[in-house]
Amino acid sequence: MPNEKELLEKQIKAINWDEVDEYPSVVDCEKITDVTIRKQCFFEFMANEIQQKLSVDTLAILFPKLDTIEVKVTIFSDATLQFEPQFPRDSIAYDTIKIDSILRTKLVDFPKINPAIKRGIPVKTQFVLPVIIKTEK
Repeated sequence: MPNEKELLEKQIKAINWDEVDEYPSVVDCEKITDVTIRKQCFFEFMANEIQQKLSVDTLAILFPKLDTIEVKVTIFSDATLQFEPQFPRDSIAYDTIKIDSILRTKLVDFPKINPAIKRGIPVKTQFVLPVIIKTEK
C-alpha cells in the first residue's frame, strides 16, 4: 500500500501548475458560470479599465505614433496589481521610462480584483493585454 507521502507527491506532480482553477475576476463577471465567457469578461473589463484610465490623452499627446501598448498585468494573491509596459525590441523611439511612469500614475484605484484560484488558494497570475491608446476620431 503506497504511503501518504508518495500519494501526496504523485498528486502534486499531477497538478498542472500553469493552469488555474479559477481565473482572476471582478464582481461584474462573477455571475457568469461559463468559464470561457467569464475569463473573456474579465479580460475585456481590464482592457477597458486600463484604456479609460490612459485615455486622458497623456500618452496619445506625448507619443502620437503609439496607437496600442501592451501592458503586462500581474495580479498578486493578495489582490494587489502591478502594471508594466511591454515594448517591441525597436522601441528606442519611445521613452520607455516616461511611459512606465505614466502607467504607474494613471493605473490606480481599480475596482476590487479577485485573484486567481488554484486548489482553493489565491495565486499570482500574469498576462499581457494589448491596450488601444488612441482611436481614430
